[in-house]
Amino acid sequence: MSSLVRASRELFSRTPDETFDSFEQLCQYCSTLQEHSVDRWEPPETVTPAILDDGQLGLSVGSTGQFSLNDWSFGQLCGLAHVDKVTLNRLRTETAVQALRDTLPGGRKPLQVLTTDDRVRSVHGASYTRLYNTELLDMVRDRAGDFVPPQKGFNGATGLYAGEQDMFCFLIDPTGWVEIGGESFAPGFFIWNSEVGRRTVGIETFWFQSI
Repeated sequence: MSSLVRASRELFSRTPDETFDSFEQLCQYCSTLQEHSVDRWEPPETVTPAILDDGQLGLSVGSTGQFSLNDWSFGQLCGLAHVDKVTLNRLRTETAVQALRDTLPGGRKPLQVLTTDDRVRSVHGASYTRLYNTELLDMVRDRAGDFVPPQKGFNGATGLYAGEQDMFCFLIDPTGWVEIGGESFAPGFFIWNSEVGRRTVGIETFWFQSI
């Protein structure tokens, strides 16, 4: 029960642009995101904080060029540098860039920098293993292709969502309804994943009660 409550909380907190009406729409979004993404392995000395043309703090990655940071990748960069994110946000851009340059670790092991178009989505060390959402969804399609999301919530929320940081897929078997104690239940499961390290991959099964 606690899992379903947690799942419901996740779903109802999502914005409309992160929710999808069908499994195929979710797959298409994740596929397009991956097509526009590049996992770059670069020596630490070639991954350097920089001031972008718009005056914002960004990241220069190898010989590729400069990229903007989102809130998640900025937080990861601060974590690698052991610098407080809130404190860094209060500094002038020039000072923040210098602080990161002075504190980011060096070494021989490469950094993994995931970029999508002109922005950095995540920064990890060499030990991080990335699982793309498309790989997980392909397995779902192969093993549970006849499962569907439950009915929409009163606010239009669905059992399918994905954003820059994570993905969640909530499906039930429409042909598996059974009567238990006078109530109708269908087998279901939800899976979750984050390409950028916000959470680990997971799956959980449950019985979905008809309302």
